[in-house]
Amino acid sequence: MRSVLVEPFTTPFMGRALAELLLLALLAGVVSTFVLVRRLGFVADTMTHTVFPGVVVGFLAGGAGGVFPGALVAAAVTAVLLTLLTRSRRVTDDTALAVLLAAMFAVGVILVSRRSSYSADLTAFLFGRLLAVTPTQLAQTAAVTGVVLLTLGLLAKELRLRAFDPQTAAAMGYRVWLLDLLLNLSVALVVVAAAQSVGTILVVALLVVPAATGRLLSVRLAVIAAAGVVAAAAAGYAGLVVSYHASVTYGLRLASGATVVLALVALYLLALLVPPLRRLAGRVTHRRRHADAVA
Repeated sequence: MRSVLVEPFTTPFMGRALAELLLLALLAGVVSTFVLVRRLGFVADTMTHTVFPGVVVGFLAGGAGGVFPGALVAAAVTAVLLTLLTRSRRVTDDTALAVLLAAMFAVGVILVSRRSSYSADLTAFLFGRLLAVTPTQLAQTAAVTGVVLLTLGLLAKELRLRAFDPQTAAAMGYRVWLLDLLLNLSVALVVVAAAQSVGTILVVALLVVPAATGRLLSVRLAVIAAAGVVAAAAAGYAGLVVSYHASVTYGLRLASGATVVLALVALYLLALLVPPLRRLAGRVTHRRRHADAVA
């Protein structure tokens, strides 16, 4: 059993893939908590599409090494535009998101379609290459993780107040638009960090499912964040193990990134069973105590 669980990570590329997923688990587990309390699931989905033109431009300009800076620029532009558009009373949040998503993703598709091999490139951009993570990409993800977690840690109180009582936050002198911008940038940076590994499509699962899993177990934000990190890390490990042994042992090719996402969804479904099991255990305990009291 030990060899089954450890063997996959004796190869360098699998070790780097696991390290990348553990970093993303820490990053996305925390950010997804703010996505949950602010109900920014659609924002997260939009971000995964709007960085696409930056990914394409970066790749066309500098190859694989240009993807990260290209995505970073597109993410910053998206976060600023989204914050500006949602401040206007004439534009609803869902309209602003839909316009940005459609426009920027269309630009990315047009750019990538100019290449003769655009189909293969598009697939790689959308679904990532988890097993091809390089030490440079690991360093980039670690840097993004450090910056985002430091920012959210310093502004945790203000961001919570903004989420639950924006009027009070504004009355206390906090610049709500600036808090929104910083949170939008944090979400965008998760997308940037994960773009080359799990892809711009599958990263939305990392921004939504971890906190959703934690919310099934607790109402405390700290517990939700911790549970989300653990769930994302466990899914990353399990997904890599399953995809590795499916390929090596059974000759069945499974996309590693997609397998990780399915493992994460499976953990969410298991968490759904926890409250009913708690209630059932409580009823059984109550009946036993009642029977003992009668006896």
